[in-house]
Amino acid sequence: MSTTAQTSQYAVELKNVRKSFGKTEIIRGSSLAVRPGERVAIIGPNGAGKSTLFNLISGRFGATSGDILLNGRSINGLSPFQINRLGLSRSFQVSNLFNNLSVFENLRCAVLWSMGYRYAFWKFLADLHDANDRAEEVMAMIKLDRRRDHLAVNLTYAEQRALEIGITIAGGSSVILLDEPTAGMSKSETKRFIQLIRDVTAGKTLLTVEHDMGVVFGLADKIAVLVYGEVIAFDTPDAVRANARVQEAYLGSVLADQQAAGH
Repeated sequence: MSTTAQTSQYAVELKNVRKSFGKTEIIRGSSLAVRPGERVAIIGPNGAGKSTLFNLISGRFGATSGDILLNGRSINGLSPFQINRLGLSRSFQVSNLFNNLSVFENLRCAVLWSMGYRYAFWKFLADLHDANDRAEEVMAMIKLDRRRDHLAVNLTYAEQRALEIGITIAGGSSVILLDEPTAGMSKSETKRFIQLIRDVTAGKTLLTVEHDMGVVFGLADKIAVLVYGEVIAFDTPDAVRANARVQEAYLGSVLADQQAAGH
């Protein structure tokens, strides 16, 4: 793996990536090229490999073969924290917060390393004015400033998801991965959350795994459709919606199910 960054027109690029667990191949030669600033939704049926793909991009899993590049640099073999320091940050399906810390303290923890602060017992956090200011800034962006001193455990579910996104963006990463950010939300909460995601990721590259087609079509510039570990389509929402292969493999049944459910 080359450690030299290269100039690239893509923020995230997958080149014929494969991932096997034993004899079972989950990702089967997937390729994808996402330009800086694009918002891309990754959709597909259960078991298609969406979470595995996210785990490969964020470094939790290593690819069996193929290459993954971040801003032109191969990140194969790097650990998640190394990839994070190169400018990629990820949220998870299940909130991963410091429940007994306040909203502000959670966000301050997220910004410390990115601002150059390392473990030092002699430093008082209250004196780290730049880190405190950044935490306050992010808190206002996610509209939790009125909940500043509330413990994370006492927030509503939607507020916890907002805090999770705040932690994800707090370090200033240019590439953001969100894993089912609106799962479990009501229709009204989801609508507000779509706008929040658009606001806080403005100017950044966004990849999101999402099952709610309303969120997908309301948020994404492009949609990647993953079926049985392969990207079978990658295009604008209108083009994907009209794609006969996508309709046959996935989208038609999903839209029909959601219409029947009244979504």
